[in-house]
Amino acid sequence: MLKPNKLANNNFLSSLDLSTDEVLHIFDLANNFKNKKLNIDLGNKVLGLIFDKSSTRTRVSFQVAMTRLGGTTIDLNPTTSQIGRGEPIKDTARVLSRYCDVIAIRTFDHLDLEEYAKWSAKPIINALTDLEHPCQALADFLTIKEEFIDFKDVILTFIGDGNNVANSLILCGALLGVEVRIACPKGYEPNSLVIDKANQIYKNKNLLKITNDPNTAVSGANVLYTDVWSSMGEENQKDEKEKVFNGFTIDSDLLSKADKDAIILHCLPAYRSKEITDEIFESQKSRIFDQAENRLHAQQALLSCILQ
Repeated sequence: MLKPNKLANNNFLSSLDLSTDEVLHIFDLANNFKNKKLNIDLGNKVLGLIFDKSSTRTRVSFQVAMTRLGGTTIDLNPTTSQIGRGEPIKDTARVLSRYCDVIAIRTFDHLDLEEYAKWSAKPIINALTDLEHPCQALADFLTIKEEFIDFKDVILTFIGDGNNVANSLILCGALLGVEVRIACPKGYEPNSLVIDKANQIYKNKNLLKITNDPNTAVSGANVLYTDVWSSMGEENQKDEKEKVFNGFTIDSDLLSKADKDAIILHCLPAYRSKEITDEIFESQKSRIFDQAENRLHAQQALLSCILQ
């Protein structure tokens, strides 16, 4: 029977905290969990959730995943705990290490996440920062694998802001050898350090393409992916971004330039008529809700590896 392997890294702060083999192992586990071929009870393990940002899918999928592993979850709302009153991260991390077996954190500054990891004696999981969203990328590539069996010759095109999701798609894509194209307006490209790291991993550096032309980026692509143009904390930039991102909407015209069997992904929440049209969102090519479900299975697999 397939069993979870212990990960080499104690923490999962970045997509690059996993090796290629570990990512593929998590996919195998996730597939088995999803198809009810695997049942693991880790006992009364406790997952702590610290969410400085709003969440639906990440929060619920982590809670359900932990429950299915026989554990429990404590939701540490910063507004109703000492975290929101300015207690130093190093104090919070050391205390929670004595209560919880693993802690998933959703926050703004990636450096805060690294500070938690520095002081915590228990594993820290990145549940989203402004720099990366690695748990989302696991679910995304799991969805792609379900559709195309493997990653050979798959072209993934992300259209929109070069945000945390784009950064993690680039890094996870590099680990898996997937051609990743990012199309964004000038000035909204992904993090340059992320691009450098990915290029160090890619055996073929031509597999990563950053462009300001969505039409070129979607040509022959197998996967079209988008996200909101204004991430959490950028609400004051919403009107400005909508003007700048004109022409970066996934619509029927853009889809027609992709491969005939292309699928559509969106990490949600979605704003129809902005980054994607309602027609495309609800089309038969959409795998958006399979993708959302896969957050649960990928995170159950991840947790089983971290906690076994």
